[in-house]
Amino acid sequence: MSLIVTGTVSESAQDVAVAPRPRRRGIVFWITRYLPAEIVGTSAMVLAGLGVTLWTDAPAAIALAALVGETLGFYAVLAVTIYLEQRTVASSRRRTAARTGMLLVAEFGAAELLDTFLIRPAALVAGVLLFADPMWGLLAGKLVADIAFYAIAAGAFTITARIGLRDRA
Repeated sequence: MSLIVTGTVSESAQDVAVAPRPRRRGIVFWITRYLPAEIVGTSAMVLAGLGVTLWTDAPAAIALAALVGETLGFYAVLAVTIYLEQRTVASSRRRTAARTGMLLVAEFGAAELLDTFLIRPAALVAGVLLFADPMWGLLAGKLVADIAFYAIAAGAFTITARIGLRDRA
């Protein structure tokens, strides 16, 4: 038995059939996007924070050094990551670099302001005060701060992707 269907497909049905499906952003995407930056940032944080303990045991100085180290390591990796993503969209190296800067600010600006000036310093100092070993205090403070940071940054990434900021020149 065979079934033959004749007729035309309605315009709205065609739109549905050819409309691109939105990319899903599962846990694997977020891990592959942020894990390399986290590894470098965390390593830089621990090295800077513990390096300062050679001169002082002041929790604020340890936390500040750790914060600067982590920020530099984290954004160095993400700048390269975003630059490589944008190479296919932008027409020149200069335009790619400009788009990279703009997307770093769009994705991380709000999260970074709250994180750098409020959440992370408080969490790092609290961690250093609460744990006998500064390394464990830094790691505990980092974990608490990262939860807040990524909630904001992932939301900003999703917005920039949905409005097409990442895909158009």
